[in-house]
Amino acid sequence: MDARHIDQVRRFNRTVTERVGVLHDDYLGRDRPISEARLLWEIGERGQDIRRLRRRLGLDSGYVSRLLRSLETDGLVTVEPHPQDKRVRTVRLTEQGRAERAVLDRRSDELAGRLLEPLNTSQRARLVAAMAEVDRLLTAATVVLDDVDPDHPDAEHCLRSYFTELQEQFETGFDPARSLLPDAGELRPPHGLFLVARLHGEPVGCAGLKLPPGAPAEVKRMWVAPHVRGLGLARRFLAELESRAARHGHEGLRLDTNKVLSAAIGLYHAYGFQEVAPFNDEPYAHHWFEKRITAASAE
Repeated sequence: MDARHIDQVRRFNRTVTERVGVLHDDYLGRDRPISEARLLWEIGERGQDIRRLRRRLGLDSGYVSRLLRSLETDGLVTVEPHPQDKRVRTVRLTEQGRAERAVLDRRSDELAGRLLEPLNTSQRARLVAAMAEVDRLLTAATVVLDDVDPDHPDAEHCLRSYFTELQEQFETGFDPARSLLPDAGELRPPHGLFLVARLHGEPVGCAGLKLPPGAPAEVKRMWVAPHVRGLGLARRFLAELESRAARHGHEGLRLDTNKVLSAAIGLYHAYGFQEVAPFNDEPYAHHWFEKRITAASAE
């Protein structure tokens, strides 16, 4: 890691924490720290499953419990079991909590205005564009890739979403029963693997890898949720799968795709795949690709 990059990130962090006031216990002029204020904002008007809230903010259960007790003591939230599942706790804003959240929203707008006010029109546009880029890149860095069983609920969620999207995009529709779908065993070690991408604990993408002996490894069922496209996740999947294939001793990586998936085809070309003759009888495929794996991929 470049030491200059580390230094710039730390300098940026110091500037942001100072300018937005997170160093004070009375964030936005209210008698509470930013952690409690952020929790109120995340709970929102409809309430929130506490487990989902923890995942969204990346906080441990003990810390979230302490924050919620403080907000309960102040009469801002109520915590109760979920009506359909008593093991799940739900937090909701009280009327007083909604009023406090409205104040925080208004003061957050005012703070944003104060940050922009000293700048001229051109500088404001540059700052807002830079913030959008930072937000996008930090979100990309927040995504984690996990090995899961193909029958895991998150894997099944991604595959259902993927098949639904193919059904809408393909000229002939998409019937999983007609496709050369690998069975679950082909995507479990030692025959293969299956990755799920998660953002704040929620599944946002998947990719499988078949590892047949004596043949190139094969990418299967790579999908990225529409709302996280543009974060470089598909390329990240390819890089991870190539690395895994290399570590298993494979010298090539291949895949097939449908002609309507133009963005995917462009990605494969950009990533170094070459179009080859068909290597399977996939009825939904129009293009077949292969990439030679280099020694550096295994590092």
